[in-house]
Amino acid sequence: MYERVADLPLTVETCRVDVQERSTSSGFDRASTTIALSGAGETGRGEDVTYTNESHYSLAAHEVDLAGEYTLDSFSAHLEDVELWPDPPEEERFRHYRRWGFESAALDLALKQAGTSLGAALGRTYDPVTFVASTRLSDPESDESPSADRLAALQSIHADVAFKLDPTPDWDDILIAELAEYDVRIVDMKGLYEDERVASDPDPVFYRRVVDGFPSALVEDPNLTRGIRPIFDGHEDRVSWDLPITGVESIESLPFEPEWLNMKPSRCGTVESVLETIAYCEREDIDLYGGGQFELDVGRDHIQALASLCYPDSPNDVAPGSYNEPALSPDLPASPLAPPADPTGIGVGFGDPE
Repeated sequence: MYERVADLPLTVETCRVDVQERSTSSGFDRASTTIALSGAGETGRGEDVTYTNESHYSLAAHEVDLAGEYTLDSFSAHLEDVELWPDPPEEERFRHYRRWGFESAALDLALKQAGTSLGAALGRTYDPVTFVASTRLSDPESDESPSADRLAALQSIHADVAFKLDPTPDWDDILIAELAEYDVRIVDMKGLYEDERVASDPDPVFYRRVVDGFPSALVEDPNLTRGIRPIFDGHEDRVSWDLPITGVESIESLPFEPEWLNMKPSRCGTVESVLETIAYCEREDIDLYGGGQFELDVGRDHIQALASLCYPDSPNDVAPGSYNEPALSPDLPASPLAPPADPTGIGVGFGDPE
């Protein structure tokens, strides 16, 4: 797949970064950076989804000169020697997030300068994108008890909406039974994070309650401690991985051969790694679904485009950004999202009316 785009000519004249910030339904203020590379009358855009807001403002105050003539592949090689972090990242994985912002902007620009789209370059069509709504049940910083209220509110807008949920140890049997009445496709255990604001407790009782309570749902990123691993005996096909997936080598290092993976391009960093990882999973018959990271701009369109081209019918966590707003609009788009009628670059405008 990468060979189909690696040699695209790329002219970069200017580089601009713009920071945006807004509140989310998960109780935190999200900032991200839109990277705009311009040249030969076209502009390509990407989004850096690093989670520390200060890092975005420090990048905005930092000059990045990328002017030159490249191929997409030589531009990627050039980035190895460019300082994209005026201040060191809080977590090393954020280096991939920023790298993907610049690489996706370059891919978008190269495709536009060639007068084509990612779908045409890969020989694929943009199909309608099935998505799930990913939501927490309560603000983790508040004292309110978790409830199904947010799910009920979303279902009142779209009766057939499906969900990706983040269980927490305070979910009791009564709440799980109530939640199981909804169409829950994925439960994200967040068992591999070190950040205590995100990570969940590796308690076998909690895991058993969730795994048994949602018998049809994929279980993402479990912490397979000695006490938890037996819970998945015979159910390995329900396990999905997200945080560890940074490329082909990371897949081969998993504790067992996966059936499902959450594909987040920012975790892979480069266009080459993203496309090689997708191609590897297709060869090995590993199912993928797209994953979101509270993108505020074009990054959301990009993960929708990859889902549209490569795994359109999966439970993609790529709902339009309006699903992350604290106050829900009655005009939320329904699943599946319509593909753009006349895509250029990576592809934007999913779900827009014709």
